[in-house]
Amino acid sequence: MTPDAPESAPADGPTPSAPNAGQDPRTPDPRSAAREARRAARDLFRSLWSLIVAGALVVAGAGRAAATQTRGLFDRRRRAGSPPASLDPGAVPHARSASPFAARFRRRPILLAAGAAILLPVLALGLYLLAALLTLPPLGGAVVESNQRAITVEADDGRVFATRGSFRGQKLTAADLPPHLAQAIVAIEDRRFYSHRGIDLRGLVRAAYRNALGGGVREGGSTITQQYARLTSLNQEKTLWRKVQEAILALRLESTMSKDEILLGYLDTAYFGAGAYGADAAARRYFGKPAKALNLPESAMLAGLVRAPSTLAPTRNLGGAKERADVVLQAMVETGAITQAEADAARRQSVTLKTPPEAPPGTNYFLDMIAGDVKRLAGKDGDLTVRSTLNLDLQNLAEGVVARRLDKDGRRRKVGQAAMVVLSKEGAILAMVGGRDYEDSQFNRAVQAKRQPGSLFKLLVYLTAYEQGYTPDSIMVDRPVKIGDWEPENDDGRYRGSVLLRTAFALSINTVAAQLGQEVGIPAVIATARKLGIQSDLPNVPSLVLGSGAVSLLEMTRAYGSVLSGRTPLQAYGIQAIRGSALQPLYVQTDPAPTAGLAEAPRTMMLDSLQAVVESGTGRAARVPGQIIGGKTGTSQDFRDAWFVGMTPDLVVGIWVGNDDDSPMNRMFGGEMPAGIFHDFVQRAAEKLAKGKPRPTAERAEPARAAAPAAIPAAAGEVRGVPEVIDTGTLNLRGRIVHLLGVEGERGHLARQLANYLRRREVVCTGLSDGGTARCQIEGDDLAGLILAAGGARATEDAPPDLLGAEEQARAERVGLWGR
Repeated sequence: MTPDAPESAPADGPTPSAPNAGQDPRTPDPRSAAREARRAARDLFRSLWSLIVAGALVVAGAGRAAATQTRGLFDRRRRAGSPPASLDPGAVPHARSASPFAARFRRRPILLAAGAAILLPVLALGLYLLAALLTLPPLGGAVVESNQRAITVEADDGRVFATRGSFRGQKLTAADLPPHLAQAIVAIEDRRFYSHRGIDLRGLVRAAYRNALGGGVREGGSTITQQYARLTSLNQEKTLWRKVQEAILALRLESTMSKDEILLGYLDTAYFGAGAYGADAAARRYFGKPAKALNLPESAMLAGLVRAPSTLAPTRNLGGAKERADVVLQAMVETGAITQAEADAARRQSVTLKTPPEAPPGTNYFLDMIAGDVKRLAGKDGDLTVRSTLNLDLQNLAEGVVARRLDKDGRRRKVGQAAMVVLSKEGAILAMVGGRDYEDSQFNRAVQAKRQPGSLFKLLVYLTAYEQGYTPDSIMVDRPVKIGDWEPENDDGRYRGSVLLRTAFALSINTVAAQLGQEVGIPAVIATARKLGIQSDLPNVPSLVLGSGAVSLLEMTRAYGSVLSGRTPLQAYGIQAIRGSALQPLYVQTDPAPTAGLAEAPRTMMLDSLQAVVESGTGRAARVPGQIIGGKTGTSQDFRDAWFVGMTPDLVVGIWVGNDDDSPMNRMFGGEMPAGIFHDFVQRAAEKLAKGKPRPTAERAEPARAAAPAAIPAAAGEVRGVPEVIDTGTLNLRGRIVHLLGVEGERGHLARQLANYLRRREVVCTGLSDGGTARCQIEGDDLAGLILAAGGARATEDAPPDLLGAEEQARAERVGLWGR
């Protein structure tokens, strides 16, 4: 039998409910159903009254019989000359004058108790049923909100990586319903569907018996009719009240609809996971076809999802969905729907998903950000396909480098969070990291957080100065400065005397920036900020030049991108196009209308100053050999925020690190972890943009294999054999300890899993160094890459790029040690 209720819909989707009865000819009219409910209420009230009266008459009859027996006993005693010992002669006249019926009950109080024991439960049950009936909602009373829709999101190269919203599909007709799907649902959910009248008493008894044996609620007794009644008219609360109303509605459904109509209605409203409501929507969501085109193994898989749709959804748990499909096939054999041979053939037939696994958790920050834009650009109705700007390879890389740096130094330096934004030169958002873990916190620190940028804001001060006639070769004096009550100081406490503006910007000298702000005027600096797209409130105070105003990471990254591209402001966007059911796109991103832009001379001088920061200033940690890079560091007061925004000729990358509670870090400067994250990203981003990366697999049950390593010279030696696992990065091969290159091993259950995988399998390690480090292969595949792609270990900081990519894939897919 089926459980009491299907698993509820995900938190990001609407509560499962049924279509409007007025829109579906198979669903009874709510007004007609209400009239029938009132007639049923009157019938039930008459029945209950008759039952109560009958019970009273039964009790009265029992009382008369007992009184007759008692009177006979007294008569016999009087004839024998022996009155009852307990009878008071003085009380006889009074007893005779009382009601005979009352006297009998006083003589036999147990009769009164028996009558109450019979009547009170019957009366209570009757009143309970009457109240449930009188408060019964009309059939089909639950209505779907009209603005619910499904959104399919594609990456910049067309790969589908996420879906949101509710897929509804088409209403099924008898001609559209595959026989195997109907048989599968009946076999696994309600085998006696065609023989009961809405409530299966035999199934209820069996469920109660199995639950008693199991020590808890393991099986429900709801029929398909009851489930349909609940989906169309009731909420999902598991209470006795709801069960009683569900049973009454099921009886009403059976009297107004045929079995086939009930089954079709149920298949149209049941939740099948991954946002799919109804069998047709599920067929299109998982297999890319309408329900009428489903084959036997696909029908069995869909039928198996109803019990736990969110847990068994094949996009999340393909292995579990296949196991459940096997159970459904066996149930179909037991009910005679198919033969054992047909079931075995269906098990051998592969089921291929037409959609990728669920969106990697890290991409949800980006998805949350563009959700409002989708509604604004495409209206409210209809399912949509959104071509986004997100580059999945760069996204995985960004998540990986941020996580690796936080894992390595976060605890020691008291850094709890980080955010990152990657923009193209045209403003397309290629990657976004909104925080350390989306599942722990959905707050997007790249967009929603407003923090003080520190010296990062000096870009606006110097650009304003260059526009007013200053140059990087202009000279100012680094000296103590007092502006009103404000006395800015340099981070190192030193004063350098006369310096070029290029040098002052590269070394982030605060006193020079303060003087420059007074020279050009704070209102002019604010005007430059507005021109470059910063919309946050900026205080008109001298300390603004050192970043005392709170801004978002996306705003600052856009401002730096404006300098790189020359556009003012650079429009950051995450959507390329939106398509609906029609051939004509609903929206296409176009280049903004030309603006005055930045003057070429100030822009060129600013780019020169940004390069000086990386070449010889506070951003030296961001240098990447062979690449032209500019950028700026920023550190707010008391080390509460650390920033770096850097650029290549094609990309702008903004990074922020700090703590959500605004607590100070352990002397973290923007030129340290933020600049290091930039370095790690840019070092490999060009390779990914040029060559790409193997596409992610559609099934998570088996992790994708990492790219094969480069050729390893054999001159350094070779060792082979069946290994003993010490940890997931260390093997014992024929008495020799081998450390896998680029792998930081894990012990415990991960090591045991690796040992089971390598049991009786030969491993070949070549290029063995004096320290025992080598790259090993198993059956032609790189062992280190397989371990990292399966989440069995962490990659070391100096691991080769292919191994770092394998770890990033495991992080993105949350497998192994990265799983939750």
